[in-house]
Amino acid sequence: MMESAQQTVARVSQELKCSPTSRRVAEHLDKQDELRHLRQEFLIPKISELSTSDLSLVDGAEDCVYLAGNSLGLQPKNTKKYIDEELEKWAKMGVHGHLKGSRPWVWAEENLEEQMAKIVGAKPEEVALMNGLTVNLHLLMLSFYKPTPKRYKILLEEKAFPSDHYAIESQIRLRELDVADSMLIIKPRQGEDTIRTEDIVSLIEREGDAIALVMLSGVQYYTGQLFDMEAITKAGHAKGCLVGFDCAHAVGNAELRFHDWNVDFACWCSYKYVNSGAGGLAGAYIHEKHAHSIKPALTGWWGHNLKTRFLMNNEMDLQPGVNGFRLSNQPILLVCPLQASLEIFNQTSMKDLRKKSLLLTGYLEYLIRHYYTKDPSDPDKPSVRIITPSDPEQRGCQLSLCFSCPIRAVFEELEKRGVACDMREPDVLRVAPVPLYNSFADVHRFIAALGSALSASGAKQ
Repeated sequence: MMESAQQTVARVSQELKCSPTSRRVAEHLDKQDELRHLRQEFLIPKISELSTSDLSLVDGAEDCVYLAGNSLGLQPKNTKKYIDEELEKWAKMGVHGHLKGSRPWVWAEENLEEQMAKIVGAKPEEVALMNGLTVNLHLLMLSFYKPTPKRYKILLEEKAFPSDHYAIESQIRLRELDVADSMLIIKPRQGEDTIRTEDIVSLIEREGDAIALVMLSGVQYYTGQLFDMEAITKAGHAKGCLVGFDCAHAVGNAELRFHDWNVDFACWCSYKYVNSGAGGLAGAYIHEKHAHSIKPALTGWWGHNLKTRFLMNNEMDLQPGVNGFRLSNQPILLVCPLQASLEIFNQTSMKDLRKKSLLLTGYLEYLIRHYYTKDPSDPDKPSVRIITPSDPEQRGCQLSLCFSCPIRAVFEELEKRGVACDMREPDVLRVAPVPLYNSFADVHRFIAALGSALSASGAKQ
């Protein structure tokens, strides 16, 4: 059995004969990190570039502590090179770029789908790169949400990402159904922050005959909870429900096995943990069992078989499965950064990334609990409560931190100290040490910056 992060920190500190909170522990863990070379594949913002605030607190030429990969991943170094290549090809070849060069525009994204399939645990023919996340969610629900008078509800979690919530609402209205009656929203138990798997399964077992579609997040964006997609899918299928997931915060973050778990469909963006840039090309998955039984409600010419697509005879030769859901050619300038990122993923595996992630996030958790656990003897001292599950198997790399004091001032002070993370009202900071490019030293620097930020914000220490 692999030792826990806490056990690793204790062992290393004993070997080094230093405190478990010493920076020497972080430095040692970085030296032992077999994936540390991947950090060199990314451009890391400098503190001077991160904020226009008073930067006299730190050296502006130093790398910032970038812990916001759950919102926007860092830029791979090859991104600009690949985009420049396509701009140059366009300038020199014009229309002939559709069929020539290393990325013929007609099928450029298809060259990347095998690698993306590895990341999500699917067969290449089950994955398509296209559109944006919410567009793909709508396209998939148009075909997978088939309400009947008895089976018409959609199960989603409370505080689903707003775009998902809106999409589900609009899909229900499109069928002229009552939104309040058709949305089945599951909440955490009273006094808890996350939803127990047993409660999701129990609700499906109890209400499943009326549920047409289970539509949950893979990783819940606010709490950072990693849902047990295998168990949820199994429970949904046992009651005759179709099961889909929005995996925006799961892809590139957790080990996924869409095909083996028998997930019906999934969609995701690629600009968070897959580092394709803001608004990057999104992905969609449909299990091969639906390849010929579930067809797109909306079609476009890119869903037509490539071999006969350019005959232009207006007789649809629909590709089976998810490929038939394509509507139009993909923007080559969005294919380029995705290629740059997937090439980095190809240097490792999700198994190895996950192994590092468990230790990296566990180290962050250890330091937060050491310094900022609520002290009953000093109720005015600022404290931090981690609302993300403590079980590493129920989370990705993100920890959502709930503060006992107002956090906006703390957040602003962190920015002054070169820390990039993510604030969510009313009192949560989302902090995500990403195993592709974050280091244990980053985590240690964050903890030090947090202490001084709390002092500077006026919170009592």
